[in-house]
Amino acid sequence: MIDKTVASLETAVAGIHDGATVMIGGFGTAGQPTELIDALIAQGARDLTIVNNNAGNGTTGLAALLQARRVRKIICSFPRQSDSQVFDALYRAGEIELELVPQGNLATRIEAAGAGLGAIFTPTGYGTLLAEGKETREINGRHFVLEYPIAADFALIKAQRGDRWGNLVYRKAARNFGPIMAMAARSTIAQVHEVVALGELDPETIITPGIFVQCVVPIKTAPEVAA
Repeated sequence: MIDKTVASLETAVAGIHDGATVMIGGFGTAGQPTELIDALIAQGARDLTIVNNNAGNGTTGLAALLQARRVRKIICSFPRQSDSQVFDALYRAGEIELELVPQGNLATRIEAAGAGLGAIFTPTGYGTLLAEGKETREINGRHFVLEYPIAADFALIKAQRGDRWGNLVYRKAARNFGPIMAMAARSTIAQVHEVVALGELDPETIITPGIFVQCVVPIKTAPEVAA
């Protein structure tokens, strides 16, 4: 019998090793798997490469992981905002490496990894510092930059509901990066507000099929009100 559910967050993140590349879903705090991040902090893995839309908000969630000095490098689109003081301090002190990727390129490079592509050509970044040292090509009169897929050892994502096979549905904008990250990681760990019986999820509403999910852990917090 296939059953990908585990009883605790601690069990869910136990296999994340030092030096791992970890994708973390969420757009700011919408869809961020905060409970899984807290469990990862407690677990103790170090020297991590994190792939996320931004570099943390305030001092919780991803920012707390950075503050704990567990992250060697972050790959993201928006490293600086009004409450990114943790990342700012670490970067200015030379204690964290940054790979800046435009958001469209970030999503497409993750999608490319999930689709098994070798590389993509994108017009975004051409003629800027982000294209320095990269192959460029003119195609049908437009200039493109060669970018390579972004894959990960683990993906930590948040969904609204799931079943024991790992099928997932999301709530509104909390869907954001979760589905493509699940496809691009060797092991996807999903926290859900509710685990339901097989057949209870309408197949037409399932966004992430269970084939892309290795672990489902229920959390006891109330569902987020805002998307």
